Amino acid sequence: MSILQPFKMAWRSIVGKKGRSTLTILSIFIGIAAVMTIVSVMEGMKLQVMKQFNAMGANRIEVQIEVYSSDESGNSAGVDYFPKLYSYCQGLKKYVVGVTPVSEFSATVVYGFKSSASMEEKFDKQNNLISGPPKLYYGSDQYSACNNLTLAKGRDLTYLDIEKYNQVCVLGATAAKEFFGGSNPIGQVMQVNGKRFTVVGVYASHGKASDQVINQMDNIIVFPYTASRTLEDTAPSNYIIKARDADSMNKTVSSVGPYLKRLIPENIGYTQVQAADSWQKYQNESLTMISRVLGGIAAISLLVGGIGIMNIMLVTVTERTREIGIRRAIGAQRSSIVVQFLIESGMLCGVGGIVGIVFGTCGSIILSRLMYQTTILPMLWITVAAFLLSVMLGVLFGSYPAAKAARLQPVEALRAE
Repeated sequence: MSILQPFKMAWRSIVGKKGRSTLTILSIFIGIAAVMTIVSVMEGMKLQVMKQFNAMGANRIEVQIEVYSSDESGNSAGVDYFPKLYSYCQGLKKYVVGVTPVSEFSATVVYGFKSSASMEEKFDKQNNLISGPPKLYYGSDQYSACNNLTLAKGRDLTYLDIEKYNQVCVLGATAAKEFFGGSNPIGQVMQVNGKRFTVVGVYASHGKASDQVINQMDNIIVFPYTASRTLEDTAPSNYIIKARDADSMNKTVSSVGPYLKRLIPENIGYTQVQAADSWQKYQNESLTMISRVLGGIAAISLLVGGIGIMNIMLVTVTERTREIGIRRAIGAQRSSIVVQFLIESGMLCGVGGIVGIVFGTCGSIILSRLMYQTTILPMLWITVAAFLLSVMLGVLFGSYPAAKAARLQPVEALRAE
């Protein structure tokens, strides 16, 4: 018997029982398609996290200062400590690009007949937020450097704005469009909780306005952090330090952390200094764990499909008992019988795997377009692994029926009807 003969026989057997083969393939391809789609969607979520992180800029260090009692000099939380942190980072210019508060706060912003209080969140057809009230932040003159922002119009916040308590602000591209439409906002005065703030600049957009992540990052208004006194708001307690590179980030963390602990003892308050990408690593680990759990649940359908394969192959052995007897009587080896049925079960699952790969790829494309407005294709290794897994399932669950067929005695098999 030639090498191709068992494959031809297996294919004729599969095609000869179209209804039964289709149902068997169905149980395999559902599992393969589900696993591929889940893995691809989770990869898309990771890409979204990475996109947001890259848009904000790499090599960021998060600093938190919480003071719950006054020290001997009467210092308290927030703005009183930032000048000291600012001055210390100025001495680390070799490693540090800038430092700024990043605290978000709530206030009503009014310009003309437009008010942030009356702005409603709007969503596109994919249920992604595309517009709404802007987010308000306190920042230093180095806010843009720390958050990967560039100016499109006007000027940025300056050290004098901070020092002189100037009532100015810089708008993100989306916020400028929301309040001013196509007109130039530079020099215009906005009311913030009844206080007058002059618009001195507009940041350039991070990218296309249809991108939800980008749109939210551009829908901001940045004020000098000393404006917290003018607005009678709590002082900032969260800060960002932008390092020049990965090595500088490690050196800055190891330098700033001990400095703040000396500045603010444990009995006075709490300080924390950590690389901003630590949350990203945690997020990716969480998404990976979720992906494994969901993939495991989807894999149960593969197990059920494998049991179905075993059942069908046992039925096939029963139907072809006389054929097996004839082949054994004319000298066929048991190994050839085993190989024949393993090839048939492997081909059956392989076809199911190919169909599952096609549907899984289509599912990945459709869901990625709906959820992330981008096209995500399953990675090559996932596709190859899915096909090999389907074939392995066929061989694994077809082993028992194949062994049973090989153990049939020729005489008894020939008596079968």
